[in-house]
Amino acid sequence: MDSASRRWVDQLRPAHPRHEETVAKLHDVLQRAALHELHRRRGQLSGPEFDDVAQQCADDAIMNILAKIDDFRGLSRFTTWAYKFAIFEVSSKVARHAWQHHPPSDLEWDKLPDTLVPKPEMEVERREQLATLTQAIATELTPRQREVFVAIALNDVSLDVLALQLGSNRNALYKNLFDARRKLRACLAAAGHPLSEEDA
Repeated sequence: MDSASRRWVDQLRPAHPRHEETVAKLHDVLQRAALHELHRRRGQLSGPEFDDVAQQCADDAIMNILAKIDDFRGLSRFTTWAYKFAIFEVSSKVARHAWQHHPPSDLEWDKLPDTLVPKPEMEVERREQLATLTQAIATELTPRQREVFVAIALNDVSLDVLALQLGSNRNALYKNLFDARRKLRACLAAAGHPLSEEDA
């Protein structure tokens, strides 16, 4: 875990003397991330509720982060890990807004074919792929490639938000992501788990 991330984690502990100050600081960071993501999705949500939704997203994200602070393992920067909570809240609230305005038609879910349940042999293969992928992320990627891949591919942080957080640009991060995926595909193929073009 890098020193800045360690400092965030330590100071967010309830017993730390700077706990409240750090929570307020993180709330501000998350609210800005939520506003950025809401602006990116501006066609899906508009009106006077815009700032209020960003505030709600930051509030809910803070609560979840404090409850799951022990889950942070340091595979990315703490702020990158924290962003995913704000992005998730934005996605959830935007989806709820869309649902309220355009509810889906009623479907008889119990009559749909059960095609999404994986067969036992597929489940075993997926577990093996995941183990290979986890090892490759930890050992084959550069620190920057790992940080970018974990943030974008695993934590669903948008490219724009990550560029702001890292002080970088879309092209540089896209190159990191492209190189990381190429390395991981090669590792999976070498372990007998080649990916199709659709999976890659």
